[in-house]
Amino acid sequence: MAESIVLDHVTKDFTLHYHRTMKQIAVATARGLPLKEEFQAVNDVSFIVEQGEAVGLMGLNGSGKSTLLKLINGVMRPDHGTVRTRGRIAGLIATGAGFQPQMTGRDNLFLNGAILGMTEAELSKKFDEIVEFADIGKFLDTPVSHYSSGMFARLGFSIAIHVDADIFLADEVLAVGDRPFKKKCLAKMQEIRQQGTTIFYVSHAAASVRAMCDRVLVLEAGRLNFDGPVDDGIRYLQYDDDDGDDPTLEGVMDAELGADI
Repeated sequence: MAESIVLDHVTKDFTLHYHRTMKQIAVATARGLPLKEEFQAVNDVSFIVEQGEAVGLMGLNGSGKSTLLKLINGVMRPDHGTVRTRGRIAGLIATGAGFQPQMTGRDNLFLNGAILGMTEAELSKKFDEIVEFADIGKFLDTPVSHYSSGMFARLGFSIAIHVDADIFLADEVLAVGDRPFKKKCLAKMQEIRQQGTTIFYVSHAAASVRAMCDRVLVLEAGRLNFDGPVDDGIRYLQYDDDDGDDPTLEGVMDAELGADI
């Protein structure tokens, strides 16, 4: 089986600046206080994802999940190590990422689709399907600056999920949106998974990870401390298992609605 995502000893460093103004810097210097601090959002992470695998990425807030996803997507470059991916990547790593506020939903659909690598012919062919899935109705020709967070999520996810991609990345895609939208998201992700697309799914909700994934990676303070079966990963995190045992979409949705994401 072909390797879809390969990370080899990947590290990403950031600098946290404590003071902004010249006065603050002068006062801090006079008092011997630090002006900045280096920290590693991702620390020496290595793993391989085979084509067609569905992998859940879990961890507490601030563990480095979103940074890792951006490294895989190519939005960021690692400071050390290498990231290799095979094929076209699509997904939703930030609600409304790449949208231009003063442009309409229609114009942003074509712009965002192009950013994700879709040709004009592909976009024209899938336009009606994307609009129907997003279900934003008359707001399609309204500037997206007037959209709610839920409308942003619906349009952004709809564009991303209709890209013919080899790898689909999703960062907390179910954290925004109403119940019918979340249900459609899960069903659509199951559909592309069955087509052999690699799924890399970030979520705090154990129920949806169980429904979507057959493997879990757990980050803690930027380090990969667990890589294995889903149930073992959830137990490793010590998440309260109050999701129930219903594997259906309805059962997952009931658990998701009570999840604190």
